[in-house]
Amino acid sequence: MKEQIAFYKNKLDFEMDSSDLWEVLKTNKNVIALDTRKSNIFTKEHIPGAINIPHREINCASTKYLDKTKTYVCYCDGIGCNASTKGALKMTELGFKVKELIGGIAWWKLDGYATEGNTPTVGTAINCSC
Repeated sequence: MKEQIAFYKNKLDFEMDSSDLWEVLKTNKNVIALDTRKSNIFTKEHIPGAINIPHREINCASTKYLDKTKTYVCYCDGIGCNASTKGALKMTELGFKVKELIGGIAWWKLDGYATEGNTPTVGTAINCSC
């Protein structure tokens, strides 16, 4: 049972769902959503306030302006995409605190949260007064 408890605790240390991300983005300035998809896809639609560094471009130079005291929650399209895993691995190797968003932007939208970009999805906004 101890191994199982450790497994679930470790999983929660490295993953976050869209509801948890929405809550933390409303209240915690030390968490940044990091879209690891291609820039043209990010421009179409992304989680509000997210920054974009495609996973193939994550390196010392592209991350030198980022604050290593913050936690970066990497995301991509969803369950059929591994760009967030690749991005999370690279960010961790560079010394950043990282979590991965379970289900990516697809589950973010399924949970009813708004997106921004050229083709945004209407939904619950991060800055709502709920």
